[in-house]
Amino acid sequence: MFVLARAFDEILAVIAPPACAACRAPLARADALVCAACLRALPWLRGPRCPRCALPPHRGRRCPAAAAAFSLAWAPVSYDGAAKALVGALKFGGALPVATLMAAQLAATAPPGLLRGGASLVPVPTHPARRRRRGFDQAGVLAAALARRTGLPLDECLARRGPAVRQLGASRDERRAAGRLGFEVHAAPPAHAVLVDDVHTTGATLDVCAHALRAAGTRHVVAITYARAL
Repeated sequence: MFVLARAFDEILAVIAPPACAACRAPLARADALVCAACLRALPWLRGPRCPRCALPPHRGRRCPAAAAAFSLAWAPVSYDGAAKALVGALKFGGALPVATLMAAQLAATAPPGLLRGGASLVPVPTHPARRRRRGFDQAGVLAAALARRTGLPLDECLARRGPAVRQLGASRDERRAAGRLGFEVHAAPPAHAVLVDDVHTTGATLDVCAHALRAAGTRHVVAITYARAL
């Protein structure tokens, strides 16, 4: 059965060659998602980083997440180049299998203890109107893939409320304006929550989600994303 499936994939690759999810270049293998060049070009975040906001050391400046409701933030790559293209392919292009690759990279590079037993993965929900338009919730897809990879439970206890606001293109002050974003906990939250989203930009969305969880009884919240805007 596996041989037949592989043969079918190879025939399909000749008829309709698969393309890299990041750069759209033709792929040599039918089961590949991303070309070797884009994998090599991923902008991995290396060196020391602030554990609170996941940015490089602040050199005397105040951490932008000093007052955040989450205690730690982490991401493996910067929101640039091939990583930005992969996020776009998932969020705007509907390339759902990309989430499996992202989850594998998150699980393989996460600091020790971050994705530990006893914690639950809580996806940051998109607005229902966007979910209906896209047909999926990118953070939910990523969190589900990470749950399969790590064995941690998935807890979709957060819901978006209020009007849909566009974060993409908004200024830092606009993103962090009080009342701009609304989330509520519609089920008993976990005691230890790992917030999961695709991109950490200013941290405003993660902070509002963490506040909602803490207010509902969660004792400890950390935030992980695939990419971090520098």
